[in-house]
Amino acid sequence: MTNAKLFVIDYTLHGEAKSFIIRLEKLDTLEAWHWASCDAGVGRIGRFAREQVKKTSPAQAEKYGIQNVQWRRSDARAQA
Repeated sequence: MTNAKLFVIDYTLHGEAKSFIIRLEKLDTLEAWHWASCDAGVGRIGRFAREQVKKTSPAQAEKYGIQNVQWRRSDARAQA
């Protein structure tokens, strides 16, 4: 992960605001929904780096009360 960057993912769980930071090489909206569901205890994280797991979709996450998933780079350069 030499190209890893820090991202902030914000979401709501049953109306309560949640936020966390994750280090990934890249992030998109679908991936953010999956990681938000993992943070909420719904999604599954693989036990090994190369293990392929089924990603949690936005529709699945919403069934468990996850909403308003947004993400951004954590460094100031990406926000400028």
